[in-house]
Amino acid sequence: MILVTGGTGLVGSHLLYKLASDKKKIKAIYRSEHKLEVVKKVFSYYTDNVDSLFNSIEWVKTDLLNVPDLDDAFKNITYVYHCAALVSFDPNDYLTLKRTNTQGTTNIVNLCLAHDIKKLCYVSSIATLGESLTNDPVTEETYWNPEEDNNVYAITKYGAEMEVWRGTQEGLNAVIVNPGVILGAGNWSQGSGNLFKRVYKNLKYYTNGITGFIDVNDVVNIMIALMQSDVKNKSYILIAEHWSFKHVLQTIAKELGVKPPTKAIQPWQAQLGWRLDWLQHGLTGKKRILSKQVAQTINTKSTYSTEKITSLLHYKWTPIEDSILAISKQFKNEN
Repeated sequence: MILVTGGTGLVGSHLLYKLASDKKKIKAIYRSEHKLEVVKKVFSYYTDNVDSLFNSIEWVKTDLLNVPDLDDAFKNITYVYHCAALVSFDPNDYLTLKRTNTQGTTNIVNLCLAHDIKKLCYVSSIATLGESLTNDPVTEETYWNPEEDNNVYAITKYGAEMEVWRGTQEGLNAVIVNPGVILGAGNWSQGSGNLFKRVYKNLKYYTNGITGFIDVNDVVNIMIALMQSDVKNKSYILIAEHWSFKHVLQTIAKELGVKPPTKAIQPWQAQLGWRLDWLQHGLTGKKRILSKQVAQTINTKSTYSTEKITSLLHYKWTPIEDSILAISKQFKNEN
């Protein structure tokens, strides 16, 4: 039986559809009932047989910090996909991020070891990868410097990776995937879904930064392929194409039939912006929107090598333009 954590998230919900449609026996962890509707909506993108597939999953209501409930959930499990995570770049969320991302992964790894799980797949991020000191693309071996001014999300996800590697030293078989920005439909209030929502509401600003993007189905397909393979104790960067944020936003706007963002945020404006955001938080207590680290990142041009996963699986990536087109159609159908 397969256990999926973060079953109501972007990766988790699309993964569950794929596993359920392949008639796998699955348990999935969730935290609140209303998020289950997101899973049903994702299933509806692929099939009319939503209820049958959804009800074939054994749903377990708990969270990553509830060890007794998690221990019960691990009964009869042989494979684990650990997709659950909290995403925030607000420095004030550090402790919450650490509890969910790092301590939560510690609990999952410990239970994998205790229950003699055959293999764990952990969904990490390119945020945990180091910066290239040359013009060469970042690889899985690029050094991640803990002394750098890293954002709080990256710090806690890196800590989670260290827990997975610790588990491998204690006998656990595991693979880690490091996706770029994951594009997928489902929840329009979080992640890349919120990007489509913001563009639809006439987002005015863009940046000239460049990063890697990937379709959610590519992430899911590769995770399953890695779990079914003999590969163990390896990590893989998952990116289909490198696009500028400007190009992504303008393409989304075109597909949604709205005016594209036309005002570039210059580096000096981003630097001023995070300082004003910090001041506003200090004076009003309003949640941070732009941290110092994010302000530095949004105009950074980063490239990543996928040679390692490509040479292993020879996978044919979904073109990002096709991904944006498909997601835009879903968005227009629902909004």
